[in-house]
Amino acid sequence: MQSRLKVWTLALGLGLAAIGGTAWAQADIIAARKDGLKRVGANMEAIKLVVDARGDVRTLGPRVDEIVTFFSDFPTRFPAGSGTGETRALPAIWTDRAGFDRAAANALTAAHTLRTTVNAGDAAATAQAFQALGGACGACHRPFRGR
Repeated sequence: MQSRLKVWTLALGLGLAAIGGTAWAQADIIAARKDGLKRVGANMEAIKLVVDARGDVRTLGPRVDEIVTFFSDFPTRFPAGSGTGETRALPAIWTDRAGFDRAAANALTAAHTLRTTVNAGDAAATAQAFQALGGACGACHRPFRGR
């Protein structure tokens, strides 16, 4: 009887640890994507300053590269079950996954275009590409992010 109790207690403890580990992993996923999105936002603000000042856009390469890298696997940052907790992700991410994936692909394409214009040093084209990326971000925020 006592050994059964020990086995049951051990099983219960392992089960609770697994549940806690899942919640911890979900919190890590949410924290990582929030951190990445904050970095994207900070990079966008810095890019805007250079674009508005008509500065040397070639200096923006590392910022744009970070945005491209972040968006390169963006949909994977929203696995099933990561829509609860400290997040503004709306259920539409998972109920309209095709629409979300399309919006993410559009943002990645816009980020690649921005990278091309920055690398070319073309300030006018960079301003247009920056606006397009902002539009792609907004097109994803409206249906997939809560306020």
